[in-house]
Amino acid sequence: MKAAVFDGEHIEVVDVDLAAPGPGEVQVDIVAAGVCHSDLHVVRREWEVPTPLVLGHEGSGVVSALGAGVIGLAVGDHVVLSWVPNCGKCRYCLLGRPAQCQMVAQVVAPGGVLYDGTSRLSRGGKTIHHYLGVSSFAQRAVVPESGAIKVRDDAPLDLMALVGCAVATGVGAVRNTAGLPKGATCAVIGCGGVGLAVIQGARLEGASIIVAVDIAPEKLTLAKKLGATHTLLVGSGVDVPHALKDLVPEGLDYIFDAIGKITTTEQAIESLGLGGAAVIVGLPPTGQSAQFDPLVLAEADQRILGCNYGSAVPATDIPRLVDEVMSGDLDLESMVSARRPLEEVNSALEDLASGAALRQLLLT
Repeated sequence: MKAAVFDGEHIEVVDVDLAAPGPGEVQVDIVAAGVCHSDLHVVRREWEVPTPLVLGHEGSGVVSALGAGVIGLAVGDHVVLSWVPNCGKCRYCLLGRPAQCQMVAQVVAPGGVLYDGTSRLSRGGKTIHHYLGVSSFAQRAVVPESGAIKVRDDAPLDLMALVGCAVATGVGAVRNTAGLPKGATCAVIGCGGVGLAVIQGARLEGASIIVAVDIAPEKLTLAKKLGATHTLLVGSGVDVPHALKDLVPEGLDYIFDAIGKITTTEQAIESLGLGGAAVIVGLPPTGQSAQFDPLVLAEADQRILGCNYGSAVPATDIPRLVDEVMSGDLDLESMVSARRPLEEVNSALEDLASGAALRQLLLT
């Protein structure tokens, strides 16, 4: 099959071999894969991953083969891929927190392998690694059964790719991580794919004020369409915490950092009102540290919340999100800036890095 392989320096779409699914695994014919900043972090070598590997962790497709023991899926099922293919057996899975699955954290993600510690990908007899148990920048993928979430057949499969990461993360940050109550006020720093999903989640949960913050006017226009009540255009000389407090003098209840730069994380914490919570959704490069005043945090009864994958329970959250897309409550089409063939993966990543793109879909 064709796949986008990153060798540590370059990405090339080449022919690779994909072994049949093993016990508890399924093969999925990929329909679409979303291009995310997490892929960009890998290409920039800001995160340590084993190479060579097939990129991509956001995708959708159709089940085309089953490994032994698979009982929850059938050939022909439409699925959204989850980059947390939880084991269902570890401490965190049993506590109802599959986004913290120990098998994923200790074996799948750092090792570039599946549960048994091996890869199904190879080229010329040499191992190629999986990315986050998915590797969706390819014509097919073999994933653990829990990493392929069955969804309704009438949902447009290309758009559903976004549900597997951007939408699950963004809406989940609001619902699961923050538990945002109706009438709360919030701001979202960064209006890319995840940030726009946060905005939509805040709208669905009944936030009274949703301030969209970005450096691009066109992204703020889209944010207003998707539910933002106010916008803040950031440019030279703009002090984000002061500007947010000018808009909401008492301070905001929740601020979502959907970028993950140290400056935006610090801005989120500094902009909170009494009892407020900063939700760190975007992921920075490894090893960076942010600063805040712990005395202010304690005296104001504020919180800093880390958000991994929207604190999602993929098996239930993903089908719910798909239903909300189909009912018109969630608008995914507006979040897509381009549909491109897999062979344009390098251009897609360049456009993402430049800030010119929202979510792009690679069609296989």
